[in-house]
Amino acid sequence: MEEKKLVLSKRVQAIKESPTLAITAKAGKYKADGRDIIGLAAGEPDFDTPQHIKNAAKEAIDAGFTKYTPVGGIPSLKKAIVNKFKQENDLEYTLNEVIVGVGGKQTIFNLCLAVLNQDDEVIVPAPYWVSYSDIALVSEATPVVIECGIEQGFKLTAKQLESAITQKTKLFIINSPSNPTGTVYTFDELKSLGEVLKKHPHVLIATDDMYEHVNLTGDKFYNILNTTPELKDRCIVLNGVSKAYSMTGWRIGYAAGPAYIIKAMEILQSQSTSNPTSISQVAAQAALEGDQGCIKPMVDAFRERHEYVVSRFNKMPGIKCLKAGGAFYAFPDAREAIANLFKNGKLSAPTDMSLAEYLLEDFNVAVVPGSAFGAEGYFRISFATSMKNLEIALDRIESALS
Repeated sequence: MEEKKLVLSKRVQAIKESPTLAITAKAGKYKADGRDIIGLAAGEPDFDTPQHIKNAAKEAIDAGFTKYTPVGGIPSLKKAIVNKFKQENDLEYTLNEVIVGVGGKQTIFNLCLAVLNQDDEVIVPAPYWVSYSDIALVSEATPVVIECGIEQGFKLTAKQLESAITQKTKLFIINSPSNPTGTVYTFDELKSLGEVLKKHPHVLIATDDMYEHVNLTGDKFYNILNTTPELKDRCIVLNGVSKAYSMTGWRIGYAAGPAYIIKAMEILQSQSTSNPTSISQVAAQAALEGDQGCIKPMVDAFRERHEYVVSRFNKMPGIKCLKAGGAFYAFPDAREAIANLFKNGKLSAPTDMSLAEYLLEDFNVAVVPGSAFGAEGYFRISFATSMKNLEIALDRIESALS
């Protein structure tokens, strides 16, 4: 007799497993089986957490700082976040306008659950970070995806934004520097988007600045509030310590915004995770307050790898790759290469998923298909790995495409 399964919620059936984590897990299994896999899927710096940050965490453990903390974060960490925003971003916040979450992803999750209702629309420029669309769906809202391909530098235009806004629009999400493209909006580009948003006071703005310090050009970083401060009463600034300080596993993200929205996010957090890990909060405070020189060697390495990767991709048949302004990803346009490989019988279908499977199964390289980011025909690699690994991986990809 066949076992009858209880029906899962519509909420969980509407979303999919994170493609980056799924591909990383599959590559990890192959590696454990003895295959010579090079994983370029995970968005994680390959550097260790700086020593002074680890030391602060060790001291916290030894001091017995292992109990519950306030749900929204310890006051000293929130104060460090307020100071960071003031000193680095010229943004003024009070402690009740700041929350600390269990990683940047959970902070975005809490925001969406706090402000979105059924049938609300969320504008998401594509290519987008894989979780934006699914988090909107979990919140019972409708993601409105706007295609911003390589032809326009992966950037949303003011005209596209204006056309997408309706009376149902509740939230607009912008991510600069971008995961997966590394695109960085200029001051003038952000200003033009801000001018559109000023005309629509019912729209909230979430600016995801997680890659702020992974700056590949040296140009000054701006977010939309720097260009259009009038939006502050409906803008939530999202950030964290994962990328800048190589602290992905410590799981600390944070947000600043209107006090009533931050309080709503805290209420949600009180009923889900409770406080972020006490030790991680101390480590995050040390990261924000300590010597920022620890970021430079990592970013210098990313710059060198970025130049190498983009140069190599642009010499491969059927591939086009733009230079990035930030983050540690390359997002090549492989549509021509996919068509050629399918025509020659190398791919089972003319899709980026088929290309990713081909690269993993036949050439032992793990990449993430662009469709995971709302951009069919592209793929993402992370160059947060050694130059040696990149050289071998790109040799294999070149062989696969030839």
